[in-house]
Amino acid sequence: MPEHDALERLIDDGFVWRDGTRLRTTARWQAALARAALGLQRSNAPWQDLRLPIAAALADHYRELPNDEIANLVEAMLPVEEAELAPLFGPAPRAP
Repeated sequence: MPEHDALERLIDDGFVWRDGTRLRTTARWQAALARAALGLQRSNAPWQDLRLPIAAALADHYRELPNDEIANLVEAMLPVEEAELAPLFGPAPRAP
């Protein structure tokens, strides 16, 4: 699933919406991500990467999908979520 198709799926499934030229997360996605983050916190998962709670939320919703398709969805959602969090925490650090 190319990234564009993954992004369109996230839009069609109600996790992302278009606000002009900007992509935004929906309340549905924010709730799914919060549940995933809470589950990780309760299990004492040692994570610093935003992809882990995104993957957990997507894997919970798309249980029937193979791992490579979930990985494509994670990669499509990551920049959307980083953009949403940037006003609160600043831009995401980039790998060297």
